[in-house]
Amino acid sequence: MTMTDPMTLLGGLSPAKFMRRHWQKRPLLIRQAMPGLTSFVSRAELFALAGQEGVESRVIAHQGKGWTLKHGPFARRSLPPVSQPAWTLLVQGLDTHLDAAHEVLSRFRFVPDARLDDLMVSWASDGGGVGPHVDSYDVFLLQIHGQRRWRIAPPGDATLVDGVPLKILKHFEPQDDWVLDPGDMLYLPPGWGHDGVAVGECMTASIGFRAAGRAELRDEVLQRMLDSSERPDLDPLYRDPNQPATDQPALIPAALREFAAREVARWLAEPQALACALGEVLSDPKPSVWFDSGEPLSTGQGVRLDRRTRMLYDERHVFINGEAFRAAGRDATLMRRLADERTLPAARLAALSDDARELLDQWAQAGWLHPLPD
Repeated sequence: MTMTDPMTLLGGLSPAKFMRRHWQKRPLLIRQAMPGLTSFVSRAELFALAGQEGVESRVIAHQGKGWTLKHGPFARRSLPPVSQPAWTLLVQGLDTHLDAAHEVLSRFRFVPDARLDDLMVSWASDGGGVGPHVDSYDVFLLQIHGQRRWRIAPPGDATLVDGVPLKILKHFEPQDDWVLDPGDMLYLPPGWGHDGVAVGECMTASIGFRAAGRAELRDEVLQRMLDSSERPDLDPLYRDPNQPATDQPALIPAALREFAAREVARWLAEPQALACALGEVLSDPKPSVWFDSGEPLSTGQGVRLDRRTRMLYDERHVFINGEAFRAAGRDATLMRRLADERTLPAARLAALSDDARELLDQWAQAGWLHPLPD
């Protein structure tokens, strides 16, 4: 993927132009972003996935002015009849369950992997949808089967309808109205109101991006730093040889408060500890993701990352599935290549140091990567 070459996926824009003109700024409708697209999951397969433990799924139904929301897993008999109008099944994280869905998600890697979240598929009967709403994250809405009518509105009145289990906009005034066919795609920045309604039976893929709040990210990074912090063998104790006698024994001494503040500030001022914790947080798979154990690699084999693996890096570290490793020199170059390209040919793998090769063996046994086919 070259950042300056036009892409059919982006309506003839290059990734660089798309990010500059549209990303987090304004919507873009792309007719035939994926020409000839055929659905990578059938209705039966989607319904079966919704019945599995560890797969996040929801059913939303609309009758009259009422809405219902149920969370899976769903036995097939517990789903409404296909012929019943105005209901939707949403299944999250298809990219972690199906190689074909992961391949579609990989086409959007002109956005940093640290921002990629997952690929959700919604199946809807005629008239099905989730109501007009806004998302706090960027999303590409790719039509993969049938037709869906989308109406969108710029950021505005965010008042919600009372008494329903969904965050439905009370005052939704669309400014654009389109019907999308298979292969068509709509990009929406955060905050844009949108309402998608199935025209007959349809399936839509939503490629979403992580948008952690400042407080949420702060809390997760600080917790990682605390979890990895080791108390030094020589841990200086608080001393107060100049503490005078007091007639306010319940008052916390200012010197003790300053002692604690200095230690917290010193700890937070360690840039590598902060960078390491951030990489671990961003590369951590969702709690519902699990891996099957594998086998050590054989000599002469290349590797590919498992579709569920999240691998990132910074100037000094490589991060994989919530773990951090220091890397430098040739090992760092090759590990970064593995993270960027998600494969490493046998000839490149042979150039790794013994320690780095041992790491890859451990990751293979954990199911985080697999041998490339011969």
